[in-house]
This record gives sequence, structure tokens and C-alpha cells, in this order.
Amino acid sequence: MKSRDTLIRLKRFQAEERRRRVAQIEAMIAEFTRIAGELDREIASEEQRSGNANPTHFAYSTYARAARARRDNLTHSADELRGQLEEAKALHAEALDEVSKAQNLEGREKGERVIEVVRERLDPNLIGLRPVGA
Repeated sequence: MKSRDTLIRLKRFQAEERRRRVAQIEAMIAEFTRIAGELDREIASEEQRSGNANPTHFAYSTYARAARARRDNLTHSADELRGQLEEAKALHAEALDEVSKAQNLEGREKGERVIEVVRERLDPNLIGLRPVGA
């Protein structure tokens, strides 16, 4: 019984760790998206200030060019994290299934033990059953 409790606690811990990982990835994606939005506004402001919105032009703002590169890197990183998020969600769902299975197994074993105890304590004569061979 103690080993079953330990198994359930382990499975719950693993599920919680995977839930934290999902939340962490979601927070990172949100942060990257927020920063990329800020960079978009800064790029637009810099292009308006300089009067040059063509990134291939030789006189294009160095700051706007660097901000574009950073924004593109953040966008790319967020896209990669979305792939990791799907994987992390699948692992979390799998861990929840394992917790459920372990709990169901424990419940089934407890039920079987109760039935065994009841059978041991039952006197067939008291409940109107005939003993075997009678």
C-alpha cells in the first residue's frame, strides 16, 4: 500500500512539473510576442522619424535595422516555442493519464480488499446461502 501511495505521489509530482513547463513556455511566448510588438512600434516610429521605410536602402536607420533583426529573432523563437508547447501539452496530458491510472488501480485494489474481507467475515448461513456440498 505504501508503494502505491508513493507511486501516486510520484505521478502527481511529474504531472505538476509538466504543467509548470507548459505554463513557463506559454509565458515565454507571451513575453516574446509582447516585446516583438513593442519593437514593431519602435521600428515604425524610427522609420517615420528618419523618413526612410526601405530596409534595403543604404541610408536606412541602423537602429531600425537592428530592431528588425531582433524582432525577427524573437518571432522565430516564439514559433519554435509553439512547437515545444504542443509537445509539452502532450506530455502533460500523458502524465495526467498516468496519475488517473494509478489512482484507479489503487481504488480497484481497495475495493478488492474490502470484498475479500467481507467474504472472509460472511457466514453463508446468516445470509441464506447454502454451504457448498450441502
